[in-house]
Amino acid sequence: MTRQIQVGNVTIGGGAPVVIQSMLNTKTTDVEGSLAQIRALKTAGCQIARLSVQNMEAARGFAQICKDSELPLVADIHFDYKLAIAAAEGGASKIRINPGNIGGEDRVKAVVDVCREKHIPIRIGVNGGSLDKRLLDKYDHPTAEALVESAFEHLELLEKQGFYDTCVSMKSSTVPTMVAAARLFRSKCDYPLHIGVTETGPVKMGMIKSAMGIGALLLDGIGDTIRVSLTDDPVQEVYAAKDILKAAGLRKEGVNIISCPTCGRTQIDLIGLVNRVDAALKDCKKPITVAVMGCIVNGPGEAREADIGIAGGDGFGMIFEKGVQVEKLPYDQLLDALLKRIEAL
Repeated sequence: MTRQIQVGNVTIGGGAPVVIQSMLNTKTTDVEGSLAQIRALKTAGCQIARLSVQNMEAARGFAQICKDSELPLVADIHFDYKLAIAAAEGGASKIRINPGNIGGEDRVKAVVDVCREKHIPIRIGVNGGSLDKRLLDKYDHPTAEALVESAFEHLELLEKQGFYDTCVSMKSSTVPTMVAAARLFRSKCDYPLHIGVTETGPVKMGMIKSAMGIGALLLDGIGDTIRVSLTDDPVQEVYAAKDILKAAGLRKEGVNIISCPTCGRTQIDLIGLVNRVDAALKDCKKPITVAVMGCIVNGPGEAREADIGIAGGDGFGMIFEKGVQVEKLPYDQLLDALLKRIEAL
């Protein structure tokens, strides 16, 4: 079991449920726009949001956002220790920084002192695309070993100051590297891990890479908090993260939709129907399995473990619960009837 840190009112590590994070794509100087996106992220199921704080103007905006944010906020800092201090004083619930990139020991101490005083954890964020040249020369390219060595070097700087309220991430755009780094790190220490694949490319491939990398680690019992990085609306990252957690069996909240592949027996627009069911139940919190089947002959039997389901035939369909037919009606009434029954569950 990993150590535990507290990010605002959210617990990470130590056996707590895996936490979903995302990062805003608004300008941090746009206070109202950022707050609106935070609200949308929370509605989707996000638990922690990260914002870029790249200059003092952004730090002032970050402080304003913190006052009205409905989620704990992480300040994403690069190189400038003064920005980390300003964000901590402005209400950050966590600081994301690499101690080795902000200057000498006195600067690391300055950041640690304010974080310790305010009980703010620090996330060390190692990225395969920004490793120190010395490590690249040593390992030739961003290997898992290079990522882990970088993480431990940054950790050592914090531990030297007696600071252990830390979370670590080691991200790569290469799935096997990211997975290997997390496994290697976990075999060596018990700091909580934030996991995710970075720079994943277009949405379709980003989903695949994230599901492979994050999913593989979750099934190993590795990962205390996750972010699915997509070149898309951050809200879609949250939905994807929830789906990965459900697929890994780590989250029961929300609908699990199962559906059959189309075949020659299919006599309805199964693809369209599945998409309509998915959209209608996107925000449903009930921990149920819903089946959408294209064949009234085999559908109920193949989906007998579903709590409720529908199967379509030629112009009509049926609703079944635990594999048993409970209603038969015209196809165009099928979806509305299903949704009403789900609402009553």
